[in-house]
Amino acid sequence: MKRNYKILSLLLLLAFASCSFTSKKFSNPDKDKLLIQIITFVLEQGHFDPIALDDAFSAELFSDYLEIVDPVKRYFYESDYKDFEAFKFNIDDQLKITDITFFNVVHERMLKRIEESKDIYKEVLSKPFDYSIDEDFDTNYENSAYVKNKKEMKDRWRKQLKFSTLSNYDDIKEEEKRANEANPEYVLKPDAQIEKEAREATLKSINIYFEDYIDDQQREDWFAVYVNTIVEEFDPHTYYLAPKGKEDFDQRMSGKLEGIGARLQKRMDYIKIVELISGGPAWRSNELEVEDIILKVKQEDEEFPVDIVGMRINDAIKYIKGPKGTKVTLTVKRVDGTIKDVVITRDVVELVETYAKSSVVEKDNMKFGVINLPAFYVDFQDYKNINAAKDVKQEIERLKEDGIEGLILDLRNNGGGSLPAVVDMAGLFIKDGPIVQVRSTDQPKEVLKDRDKSISWDGPLVILVNEISASASEIMAAAMQDYKRAIIIGGKQTYGKGTVQNVIDLNSMLRNNTSGDLGALALTRQKYYRINGGSVQLEGVKSDINVPGRFSFIDVGEKDKANPLPYDEIDAADYTPWDNYFNYDTTVANSKIRMSTNNQLKLIEENAKWVKSKIDETVYSLNYKTYKEQLDANELESKKYDAISNYNTNLTFESSGYEKALISQDTTDLKEKRERWHTSLSKDVYVEEAINVLEDLKTAYPIKKVASTVRK
Repeated sequence: MKRNYKILSLLLLLAFASCSFTSKKFSNPDKDKLLIQIITFVLEQGHFDPIALDDAFSAELFSDYLEIVDPVKRYFYESDYKDFEAFKFNIDDQLKITDITFFNVVHERMLKRIEESKDIYKEVLSKPFDYSIDEDFDTNYENSAYVKNKKEMKDRWRKQLKFSTLSNYDDIKEEEKRANEANPEYVLKPDAQIEKEAREATLKSINIYFEDYIDDQQREDWFAVYVNTIVEEFDPHTYYLAPKGKEDFDQRMSGKLEGIGARLQKRMDYIKIVELISGGPAWRSNELEVEDIILKVKQEDEEFPVDIVGMRINDAIKYIKGPKGTKVTLTVKRVDGTIKDVVITRDVVELVETYAKSSVVEKDNMKFGVINLPAFYVDFQDYKNINAAKDVKQEIERLKEDGIEGLILDLRNNGGGSLPAVVDMAGLFIKDGPIVQVRSTDQPKEVLKDRDKSISWDGPLVILVNEISASASEIMAAAMQDYKRAIIIGGKQTYGKGTVQNVIDLNSMLRNNTSGDLGALALTRQKYYRINGGSVQLEGVKSDINVPGRFSFIDVGEKDKANPLPYDEIDAADYTPWDNYFNYDTTVANSKIRMSTNNQLKLIEENAKWVKSKIDETVYSLNYKTYKEQLDANELESKKYDAISNYNTNLTFESSGYEKALISQDTTDLKEKRERWHTSLSKDVYVEEAINVLEDLKTAYPIKKVASTVRK
């Protein structure tokens, strides 16, 4: 199945640009055909590495589109597939003449099958499920073929609905058990009643799903899905923003979000939490974690939840988001397999909470600083005042006032952001020189340089990364690694996104637009390269000190996405490596020895392997006894990993002197935010080792000087 991954936190380059490829005129009275005409032109003329619209493209688009509109194969029959197959190798020819017959045929059949499915699921849920039967359900739908007839279709729905209802059944059983434990006189409900209530909950959920989502979809919504499938064939980070999607994008860029304060991503059929925004409702609840999967969503005024498994991410978000002050109940599945309900009160989430923050820690009579940077943010309308580089520089100055002797820059989970900001930030740690190379199709490379000879921090530097540090994070880590300016600690490699996107307002392509809003296109326009000539595309940045983490065995990188651009190399730029770390190699070697004997890291690695094994398990028993035994076994097995969160470094972190003064006058929850962050730092084995590395570097740090020789 094509994985519908969206952008990481921010695009590498955020700018609504008018398309200046040509003065070609576009006109078509049919809005859908006009959109196809413009989209295909922009892709062919503007994409960094445009692919040929040929039979191979057509076949791939054919498969991907069917997988997206019917991911769990519960609508289309084998006969439908054979009808569609007539278009398999000529969709490319259709697109060239703005013919949308393939979409129309699939769409019309889809609407017909949806109506039929309503009768099927209602009939299935009108009869009790027998949970004593030994049968299995495979959640990996790639292993399923299209059904041949209505009997097989009904059985497919039966198994899917039985599996969905099984968790409801178990929830009610557990509620009854707890009620009886609290009050021994409480009379337990009979199994038949529990089964009936579980089925009713599933029926309510799926009715809401069809009524609120499926029936609400207009033709233009389905067509936007088709257009997006076309553009995603070019690479994972080129995607279409329908008018409503563009509004949401603009809102994200405005700096405010109204909802639970979490970034979500779709993996296979599941909606997964990839980031909790500091200070947001989800963060404050302290009950959700990155990698949790959201299975169901229930509004405060509704009795039953909506099952969002298999739902498109934009539609799932509609259920999760909501006005400030309203409550939403999320049924989440932990990475260890346990399932729980979490109630969140929605609020306005200020993205200022994703800005840089710093902390001070003392060890062996030496002070060290930690700067956490969740994103390379920027306000393009006010770059001088709002950008990550400016804020990091400010935090460095505050930490220097507190007398720090080493600095940690934490880029873990940082999905990227502004290209100018990362160039300026890298310049804070070197005298001057190239930071990154950028290349467009058929254009000479451009070397982006730090031209400011001042250095904000010339002391020992460690950069923390992980497998989802991407884009601008990779530029920063790669530049500091190539200069030998910092020691990189993290997983085997970072994310591996070496491409640059522009957001093109498609309405700007028309001189007199009478067709209404056409939306926008996030288009991959360039690739960036390290100053040593290598790309981070697919390969990422390899850590100097490789340590296991929770993502070590999970497919989260660019190389695991559909249609990634290839790795390549260009000529190196002229740059001068930093020569202050004469014990650089010795420090790295010592750290590797420490890490190899660290029991906390061994447990983290063991847990990461176990989590991967749970992810790979896709076949579940529909026999309640077997299902429950496996659920209990997973929960019991997961307890041995509780020690990971109980780990303590015995280090005490505190705010800088500047921030302490702020906190003393603060009337918001800044104090609580920092206390929670500092507690997290004190349990962080990676930060602990970063401090050990800084100690090693500081112990043998030479007289400060900056090399003046130039390497060609």
